[in-house]
Amino acid sequence: MKRLKWPSWLPIDPYILLLLGTVGIAALLPARGTGAEVASGASTAAIAFLFFLYGARLSTREAMDGVRHWRLHLTVLACTFVLFPLLGLAARGLEPVLLDHHLYTGLLFLTLVPSTIQSSIAFTSMARGNVPAAICAGSFSSLVGIVLTPLLAAALLGSTGGGFSADSLLRIVLQLLVPFLAGQLLRRWIGGFVARHRKVLGYVDRGSILLVVYTAFSEGMVRGIWHQVSPLRLGGLLAVEAVLLAIMLAVTWYGSKALGFGRPDRIAVQFAGSKKSLASGLPMASVLFGAHASLAVLPLMLFHQMQLMVCAVIAKRRSRDPEAEAEAQARPSLTPDPAAASRIAVGTGTRSG
Repeated sequence: MKRLKWPSWLPIDPYILLLLGTVGIAALLPARGTGAEVASGASTAAIAFLFFLYGARLSTREAMDGVRHWRLHLTVLACTFVLFPLLGLAARGLEPVLLDHHLYTGLLFLTLVPSTIQSSIAFTSMARGNVPAAICAGSFSSLVGIVLTPLLAAALLGSTGGGFSADSLLRIVLQLLVPFLAGQLLRRWIGGFVARHRKVLGYVDRGSILLVVYTAFSEGMVRGIWHQVSPLRLGGLLAVEAVLLAIMLAVTWYGSKALGFGRPDRIAVQFAGSKKSLASGLPMASVLFGAHASLAVLPLMLFHQMQLMVCAVIAKRRSRDPEAEAEAQARPSLTPDPAAASRIAVGTGTRSG
């Protein structure tokens, strides 16, 4: 019998369907009482283990090998941690017309999250861009985001009533940064094991995130937070996120051209600089927002699916561009490197990025 595969023509990431199914289970059967305490403890442990695996997978040596292309990496970091947050702050004017306070806080948090690794590489490769640059840019973003995202949250979310405090910062350090650093320190001894079992550990990644989502949405259901969200508000959120994504796609593409980058580099900048990581953002939101995490992660979940669908279309169009054929022949060193792609697959976290 042939192994069943997800239809390639279906634009919805199957993992997003699992996330939505988890939300549905939390809505119908939320954890209460002792069950909620057990789920919360398991979620905390899962988050710590998740970031331990991130640290064990991520090769800082491979990331640092790309430092010679520092202009490209600084451009991606500026898009991820400067331009995105500025647009998030500008969206404050939409509250309370289109977004209520909790949805806006989640939108602002979305703009602070690191870029993806795996999907950036996949789309850059599909579009015949600079894959090694996308690998390094995504790795740099993940490394920087472990520290910078909580700091930005402290500066921006605290002023919006997002619930950030010194206690939240301590939880971030203990649940995210310490396990990540432990994974990095032990990588020398466990890196081979992680590489050999990356498929099984990938399921652990995704299962951990599903547990985090279930715990967050269960708590939100018990506290009645979802009664505050109307279909009109959700429609407004989708419209705002569509505009946000369109702006970032345009800025990364035309802005990188103005900075003098060639086409392969522009492709890497566009796909690495316009996306946000669901795998990093969900655990951070759970630590930062507590009972309000369900509403805080909703904008990130919607934006993640939107960016996958839109970037898939863009990557396919770029791959059929005659200019891509000409540059690929003229600059063969920038074509996707299968060995590099297989190495980074060990350090990318979940499939969804």
